[in-house]
Amino acid sequence: MTLTVSTSEKETGIVTISPVGVIDASTYAVLETQVDSVLRTPPRALIFDMAGVTYISSAGVRVVLKAKKYLARDKGKVMMVNLQPRVKRVFDIINALPPQQLFASIEELDAYLDRMQKGI
Repeated sequence: MTLTVSTSEKETGIVTISPVGVIDASTYAVLETQVDSVLRTPPRALIFDMAGVTYISSAGVRVVLKAKKYLARDKGKVMMVNLQPRVKRVFDIINALPPQQLFASIEELDAYLDRMQKGI
């Protein structure tokens, strides 16, 4: 199994990490390396676009939760979009992220970010 991870910054302080593949014990380090790199200059919001993730193990969940904990120190946020049903179920079961940090699409997330930045 392979995992590729790309990173983009839509606007200053809002970074999207897009993993593609399986996140398990043999691939989570690829994601963790990218996340650690992003956290060196902590963004206000870190978005995991999970459209290309077909499986996530506890090792992958740990990477997401580590980012959430790190950003929470400065009131930064971790959000997830485009979760495949099986991956969403993992996060639902462990109740790792509040529902307001899980979005069905980029459009839904953009509307949330717009409201957040306007203080609505």
